[in-house]
Amino acid sequence: MIEYLLLAFGEVVMIFGALGIIRFPDVYTRLHAATKCDTGGAMTILLALALYIDASVFIKLKLLVLTFLIALINPMISHAIAKGAYKYGIKPEVVVDMYAWDNP
Repeated sequence: MIEYLLLAFGEVVMIFGALGIIRFPDVYTRLHAATKCDTGGAMTILLALALYIDASVFIKLKLLVLTFLIALINPMISHAIAKGAYKYGIKPEVVVDMYAWDNP
């Protein structure tokens, strides 16, 4: 039963992340939605798969290592993309820009 709940939660997170990518106004908020979608959704789906499949311990361990790597690498990559977009000159569509030079 836990596997099905994790799988359903992962699918819901992926659906809301995809809706966020479509509906959000700028690169940074879309990147936030995509990161949450990938990290949260993929991790819970992989955990559900690791619990559900009838395979050897090594295959389940590979799925858990992949889950750990997604949790570790995905936020760093999205931060690098956002920093690159900001340095490239893409301005966020917000009222307060915490990274602007004129912000005290």
